[in-house]
Amino acid sequence: MSESPSTTRVALKKITPDVSAAMGSLHAAAVSAAQDAKLEPELLELVRIRASQINGCAFCLDMHTRDARGQGETEQRLHTLAAWRETPFFTERERAALALTEAVTLVHDGRVPDAVYAEAAEVFDENQIAALIWAATVINAYNRIAIATRMVPKS
Repeated sequence: MSESPSTTRVALKKITPDVSAAMGSLHAAAVSAAQDAKLEPELLELVRIRASQINGCAFCLDMHTRDARGQGETEQRLHTLAAWRETPFFTERERAALALTEAVTLVHDGRVPDAVYAEAAEVFDENQIAALIWAATVINAYNRIAIATRMVPKS
């Protein structure tokens, strides 16, 4: 069921600035952990985009596809990301990160299977897995915030 786009939603930053600031701090800490773990920024954008595709978050899709393009991501990979398993365009590391992201995003649907975690553990160390889990968790939270408050992509 779709809501009227004119429905006014709460301005979270205005109403709950301390919580919004804490979310920003969590995001910054997750980015820092990913940098410390030497995860590629391009990989993190794929994680953010894939979770946002699953969640249907137009605001985050717009933001992170722009960011990915700015980092040199190709249109072909962006257009086929939703069907990454069916393409030859993604590396083993990217595939493992995308599978883990999907499992974290769809945690209600079978949890995070041991096979998915084991696949990630074959190509990432513990610090990198931790950073990937945090990246997926943070973007899922941001997706929920953007969707709940009807954030609109920039035109």
